[in-house]
Amino acid sequence: MKNFYTLLIALCFGGACAAQDFTFSQFYEQPLLRNPALSGLFNGDLRVSMAYRDQWGSITVPYRTTSLSIENKMPVGKADDILTLGLQMSMDGAGDVRLKRTQILPSINFHKSLSADNDTYLSLAFMGGPVSSQFDPTQLKMGDQYHGNGYDPSSTSMQPIRANGYSYWDLSTGLCFSTVFDKRIRFYVAAGLSHFTKPTIHSVTTVEESFLDPKLSLNLGINGKVGDRGHLIAFADYYTQTGVRQTLAGLMYGMDLTTEDLDEAQEPAATFYIGSFLRWNDAVIPVVKMEVNHMSFGVSYDVNVSKLNVASNWRGGLELSATYRCFLKIRNSTLDRVRCVRF
Repeated sequence: MKNFYTLLIALCFGGACAAQDFTFSQFYEQPLLRNPALSGLFNGDLRVSMAYRDQWGSITVPYRTTSLSIENKMPVGKADDILTLGLQMSMDGAGDVRLKRTQILPSINFHKSLSADNDTYLSLAFMGGPVSSQFDPTQLKMGDQYHGNGYDPSSTSMQPIRANGYSYWDLSTGLCFSTVFDKRIRFYVAAGLSHFTKPTIHSVTTVEESFLDPKLSLNLGINGKVGDRGHLIAFADYYTQTGVRQTLAGLMYGMDLTTEDLDEAQEPAATFYIGSFLRWNDAVIPVVKMEVNHMSFGVSYDVNVSKLNVASNWRGGLELSATYRCFLKIRNSTLDRVRCVRF
């Protein structure tokens, strides 16, 4: 098969050049994937977040995505400045050729205190590391397998293929402004730029420069108290990459299941949330979430409303999330600071 390897690379990777990165429906639980500048925006020193997504199983080979992120927040200097060190790990498996992408991305985020009166911070972050992909080339079906070259359509054999993966180094950055109003409403707005170095891929057969175009992201979050026990939380993300745009937005209402009086630094022992999100022109996403002490668990399901719903029968994907947050109660803990970046 003439120019087989060149065609193989083009088929497997060409579509990714014009597409957006994978995303989660519970995107607010994966801050490093949204924007590295959103790391550290929580009450505590340590946060570990996990997510699993199973999508499009009703149409084709399921697309499965797993993510794990770790954030460690600590005070620096004599002011109210904070430093967050993070690590984002994920694995994404997609489609008939079983294309798998694995990334391990350490991050650093510096939160500069802008006010001595409230929690107002300007955060600057960087995240970068190796990304590798593998696929099963035996699942590919080329045009000349069925036409010409003396190929027997009844045969299922293919010549051995060695080009079954590629790798590159990726780098992202972000800027976030966060503040609090009247001690009841927390707010942040952020902007990020991913793949701004336009990574070069390396495979067995080729080197391709500018494999990924930069992706711009805009992020918004609002967390406000409603009465004595209620919470209203809203999130919105907007992404644009290579002319492709995506908007995700929605809100959740939470109710504290405990009635004891809490001061500003304390959190209720249990809170139940219910809400809905919208991925524009793609899916409506109902979601429920339960917070118990240091743990939270979320479940969502994509109800497909795109043109694909004829084939999907309105089914999209199930997603599960789990998060652990705590203060480490060590000498250099944010628990000892009156003001600290959080959401």
